[in-house]
Amino acid sequence: MLETPLVFRPLPKERIWGGRKLEEPWGKDLPAGVPVGESWEISDRPEGQSVVAEGPLAGASLRHLMERHGRELMGRPVAPGERFPWLVKILDCRQDLSLQVHPPAAKALALDGEPKTEMWYFAEADPGAQIYVGLRSGVTREEFVRRLDDGSVAECFHRHPVRAGDAMFLPSGRAHALGAGNLVFEIQQNSDTTYRVFDWNRIGLDGKPRALHREPALESIDFSDTHSELIPEFWSTVAPGVAVRPLVRHPLFSVDLMSLKSGAIRGLGRGNGPCVLGGVSGTTQVRVGEFRRALRPGEFLLIPAIVVPQTTIEAISASKILTVADSQ
Repeated sequence: MLETPLVFRPLPKERIWGGRKLEEPWGKDLPAGVPVGESWEISDRPEGQSVVAEGPLAGASLRHLMERHGRELMGRPVAPGERFPWLVKILDCRQDLSLQVHPPAAKALALDGEPKTEMWYFAEADPGAQIYVGLRSGVTREEFVRRLDDGSVAECFHRHPVRAGDAMFLPSGRAHALGAGNLVFEIQQNSDTTYRVFDWNRIGLDGKPRALHREPALESIDFSDTHSELIPEFWSTVAPGVAVRPLVRHPLFSVDLMSLKSGAIRGLGRGNGPCVLGGVSGTTQVRVGEFRRALRPGEFLLIPAIVVPQTTIEAISASKILTVADSQ
């Protein structure tokens, strides 16, 4: 039975554009001598399966929990083969990522892919860091293809300067790339389909140019998507010492940033589904009955639906945490 929050072992992923910043100060145990771009924190995928790290369920995979304890985890019956709905990552971008797109739901099946809507929260950003998101007004498919051919396609994109604390929502179909110097918490639909259109003429880890996916990318890009903006910063005080900044409200997930003054206490409420808590800064203590677990920057806890109403958070120091929940 799922009676407490779940802590999983992070899954580091080698990426040509990554670095070593997830090691310190974010506390990840990385393989030696390779660039690590991603740490998969909560994942129910064949190529990356989260395994419980602590407590009586240590060693159990998230897939096992979905199959054997799905109702307790999700707060509803779970269909055979159904995956946990979200993939939670931390990304260390030491180089620009490829210009890319994820297929929208209406086209993903025909393109042999999975739709992927996601959001970024910028935990760190070096001076001058930027992102490429959405197309400039007036860019047509024809111009985009022409610039792909001559290597100037980056000029088709909006470039947004970013700083720590910024956030961006990316519906599937929105062309984008993370720029160098960003450390990002990524909350996304459970998918790993990415179509690269341009990779800066970079050589991959195998010594060869990385594969591009020009045709499925062109079919996936929303060429009317010309008004990308960072998520506005608006805070509401919800309890003494507790403020909340709404980041995303979408049928796939809701994401908030919660700020707590030292000593502040906040319950999670009575949601119908599971909740994910991610430490951004400071230290909080997560409590369910006799269970106590500190949540530090870079750590994530999955709160099963069955225990969400009994879960409280206490700020040991001034803290910020991300909360991810169902939108119902």
